[in-house]
Amino acid sequence: MSGHSKWANIKHRKGRADAARGKIFSKIGKDIMVAASAGGGNVDDNISLRALVQKAKGVSMPKDNIDRAIKKGTGELEGGQLEEGSYEGYAAGGVAVVVKVLTDNKNRSIAEVRHAFTKAGANMADQGAVSRMFQRKGQIFIDKDKTDEDTLMDLVLEAGGEDLKTDGDQFEVITDPNDFDAVSDAITKAGIDMAESEITLIPDLVVEVTDLNKANSIMRFIDALEELDDVQDVYSNFDISDEIAAQLEAE
Repeated sequence: MSGHSKWANIKHRKGRADAARGKIFSKIGKDIMVAASAGGGNVDDNISLRALVQKAKGVSMPKDNIDRAIKKGTGELEGGQLEEGSYEGYAAGGVAVVVKVLTDNKNRSIAEVRHAFTKAGANMADQGAVSRMFQRKGQIFIDKDKTDEDTLMDLVLEAGGEDLKTDGDQFEVITDPNDFDAVSDAITKAGIDMAESEITLIPDLVVEVTDLNKANSIMRFIDALEELDDVQDVYSNFDISDEIAAQLEAE
């Protein structure tokens, strides 16, 4: 799931990603293709591409895979024609869900997403009915041992960032999408490493889920969506209590 939440961190710590390296490489590869298609294949000139290449290296994606994805995006190799799609709906308890896909077959994508919703007892909604509950923002996470709050605050505000928050052992930087590249570039030029950086959807209101069974049900549903080959990102407006997080982590 995109964005930052307790349960996403729990899954990360439990090593779920290790079992899906191929899927991770495939999804990052698609993002690289889109970034290269939009802004060219030179990482020095294309900040979005540079961030994705860094992300790919962070998960040990082979250099050949990265280079191939860039060349597909720029048209040097065939296979870079992908369409974006967006589907939305509600999970258990009225939790909002937005699913973003990159695909070479939209009919396949919608069929697979609809099946996942149906199997989970979730309901799909009309375009815009759910996504209007989110704001498109740039989101950057920086480990606190990489810099101090005052230095980062001055840097972010000068570069056009909107907000700086504390999130556990990290700083969270929020930007307007149009200022994301400038803020990311300023942080990089200052020699500060970013743990995560992306354009994402941030919910206006968060639904706190305090029931363990309901939390598990929602997580299984989002897991099923994320496992689909065409799905790039799943956004939701739910979070879980510290008590439920502890129970899930203990399982």
